[in-house]
Amino acid sequence: MVNLRPFKNLYKNKKVLVTGHTGFKGSWLILWLTMLGANVAGFANKKKTTPSLFNVLGLKNKITSFEGDVSKLSEISKAISKFKPEIIFHLAAQALVKESYNKPLNTFKSNAIGTLNLLLASKKSKKLKAIVMITSDKVYKNKEIKRGYKENDIIMGSDPYSASKSCAEIIINMYLKSYLHIKKNKICVCRAGNVIGGGDWSSDRIIPDIFKQWAKSKKLIIRNPNSTRPWQFVLEPLGAYLYLGSLFLKIIIKINFHNFNIGPKKNLDKKVSELVKLVKSELKDLKYVISKDKTKKEAKLLKLNCNKISKFTGWKPIYNFNETVKNTISWYRNYYMKKENNLNFTIKQIEKYMLTAKKRQSTWIE
Repeated sequence: MVNLRPFKNLYKNKKVLVTGHTGFKGSWLILWLTMLGANVAGFANKKKTTPSLFNVLGLKNKITSFEGDVSKLSEISKAISKFKPEIIFHLAAQALVKESYNKPLNTFKSNAIGTLNLLLASKKSKKLKAIVMITSDKVYKNKEIKRGYKENDIIMGSDPYSASKSCAEIIINMYLKSYLHIKKNKICVCRAGNVIGGGDWSSDRIIPDIFKQWAKSKKLIIRNPNSTRPWQFVLEPLGAYLYLGSLFLKIIIKINFHNFNIGPKKNLDKKVSELVKLVKSELKDLKYVISKDKTKKEAKLLKLNCNKISKFTGWKPIYNFNETVKNTISWYRNYYMKKENNLNFTIKQIEKYMLTAKKRQSTWIE
């Protein structure tokens, strides 16, 4: 690994549990944690995308894995009791909006009840110091605010996925008020914007759809070209999660709870059409058409105000929009063209991100 001290080396030899570790963000996070010298365990169900980033990177033998359903208290309790983590990153979720319409009950079980189970299971853990809870930027009541949603804006998601994440936040608030005085763990909630990067093969997401169609020489169908989103490279929110966790481990943050928006640099929210145009400039043979189907409605403007995390911790995003998109393109291009070992290439992207953070004088790296 590059000769740096990210997060003040606080993760070295720490016992870290990541729920949802076999997913897109979870796989990047556990790889980064192993690079930081952490003793990592993961908890997730059997479901994986095809392909699966977890499998592509060969992460199974790098960590301890617990298989289970977060909506079942006994299963998450068993994992926490056996591993005895010092910090938990809770990413486990049913994260697809379309699937939430088709399977609302499963979505609420995973996202709302799963959150409650994680918190209840953590009460009995003697070595646990902190939990970083990941919800969504879609928890806010959709008013398409140009200034960007702030952490104290109304929480009221309207579709099943967003509503389930809003419920998760209500449950976290309830837990803080009802139980946290008994167990003095530090907890923070992170609401991240639209995350893109290599290895995401989820359904009905613009980046996976682009590369799935490009790889098959088929036309991409764009549903909402004028929708504006806070696009950010996958390592941006993960870096924020790790930084917040490190502050908890070092007891720099003494208050038991905070919530934070995590998004791209100010005024870098871009339309779907701008994202596709930039990808097209790199992949000349990409073909696309605009869908005429207007039945699938989405918010046209989704923007986050991320001043709080910057003022409170000093954390700031590293990459601009071009860097975000081009790093994403290079990962998929390497994967589909088989230019380099996928694990090595992904490690290099993490090292490159850390070096860029050092160059730009980020607070979390030395």
